[in-house]
Amino acid sequence: MLRVAVVGSGPSGCYTAQSLVQLDPGVHVDVLDRLPCPYGLVRYGVAPDHEKIKSLQSSLRTVLEHERVRFLGGVRVGGPGGLPADRLRELYHAVVYCVGAATDRRLGIPGEELPGSWSATEFVSWYSAHPDAADAGFLRGVRSAVVIGVGNVAVDVTRMLVRGAAELRPTDIPQAALDTLAASGLGEVHMVGRRGPAQARFTTKELRELGALPGTDVVVDPGDLAVEPVDPAALPAVQRRNVEVLRGWAAQPPASAPRRIRLRFFLRPVELLEAGGRVGAVRFERTAPDGLGGVTGTGRYEDVPAQLVLRSVGYRGVPLEGLPFDASTGTVPHLAGRVVRDGAPSPGEYVAGWIKRGPTGVIGTNRPCAKETALTLLADAPGLARRDVPADPVAALREAGIEPVPWSGWLSIERAEAALGARLGRSVVKLADWDALFGAARPS
Repeated sequence: MLRVAVVGSGPSGCYTAQSLVQLDPGVHVDVLDRLPCPYGLVRYGVAPDHEKIKSLQSSLRTVLEHERVRFLGGVRVGGPGGLPADRLRELYHAVVYCVGAATDRRLGIPGEELPGSWSATEFVSWYSAHPDAADAGFLRGVRSAVVIGVGNVAVDVTRMLVRGAAELRPTDIPQAALDTLAASGLGEVHMVGRRGPAQARFTTKELRELGALPGTDVVVDPGDLAVEPVDPAALPAVQRRNVEVLRGWAAQPPASAPRRIRLRFFLRPVELLEAGGRVGAVRFERTAPDGLGGVTGTGRYEDVPAQLVLRSVGYRGVPLEGLPFDASTGTVPHLAGRVVRDGAPSPGEYVAGWIKRGPTGVIGTNRPCAKETALTLLADAPGLARRDVPADPVAALREAGIEPVPWSGWLSIERAEAALGARLGRSVVKLADWDALFGAARPS
């Protein structure tokens, strides 16, 4: 029997566990997560109104309920209070790290630290009830917001900023976030990209959702579309459809809905301006195509008023204590999933997902990535199985002061969320605080 630990219970971790048990009937997998809740970004990164994507939890659940897969929540690996990576390695024949990309890229401009300036991930964590998130008063006194970035996450947070309570109430959004969004006085959101519409990274389905929001106008400046004239027929399919949607909005006459989304292009943020001790505006430099697929500054500037700025310019992996790390790529060095230390593969250590390949692709991209790592691990299995490991690593975790939350613990959280929803007249309401359920076992 081969015992494998998979660190991380998001899509890459679950797909890795699935591949291992499907490909080899002698493999037993423990899926570890620092939270008592599984599913990673499917639970904490998908907008609550995207119920179809969130339904992927059902397929991940099937993996975690497999007879040779065990979920162990509340287990931190590395860092303060966590189990050292070298100790974890002693408990299993192999360890696969599926820890994602846990931080955001920064803008690197003056004023970025002003109150009212946040990463999109921090905002997403708040409305997703992630236990690390705090109610930071994101929308307090906010009349206008700027979202910097033109990918799907930027579209998500833009949409959530203007969503009405009627559309969010059937979702699992935490009650405090629902109340805050419902009471918001926000009237205008600018979603801004430094390059042109043809280079935007959002998908057409996500983009079109903005035009279907009740009580919200979508405005596109025809001048932005004229900066870099493109023949839609010459573009890849997604970009072609995106440009067609944007041209349709640009041709519409202005309306008078209570809220407005402005999609802006060819604007590069250069400074966040202070007003009253917090962000008051964003200064942008107008850009122009450089003929090489990028843009160059024009020396012309524009200030856009905003009391809230959310940057959505990409994710980045962070070092995990005890593992090698390539700071230039934000990934762990590897060969086909094998962790590389000092130029040579490290026996029994593997990676999958974003920490392996960088923050690219969609959820489904994790399947082939996980399978490659699983095949690599199983090719090494004869040598790995020669090591002696504990018959049950849980006892060793307890000796280290870690009390894992089993699958039944997660089911208790599910029941508590359903009960809270019933009390509030909703279906399910997501919880972030599990003290009443787990007491001292609640992760820090």
